[in-house]
Amino acid sequence: MNFLDKERVIPLDRYLEDGFNSRSEYINFLKSEYGALQVNALLSVLPPSEDFDGLITELEDNNNLFF
Repeated sequence: MNFLDKERVIPLDRYLEDGFNSRSEYINFLKSEYGALQVNALLSVLPPSEDFDGLITELEDNNNLFF
């Protein structure tokens, strides 16, 4: 059975593959790596479907904009 995370967009298996139990755990990890300000700003404009693509690309490309 393929469960979906609370946001019901990305299958929970996708987060589990990367070692996270939920989207929230994944987002908290990103906040610890890139800073909450930057992650929250991007989450305000990117949908959950971009968690493993657009969000990561933006975080990596713009890591120095928020420091």
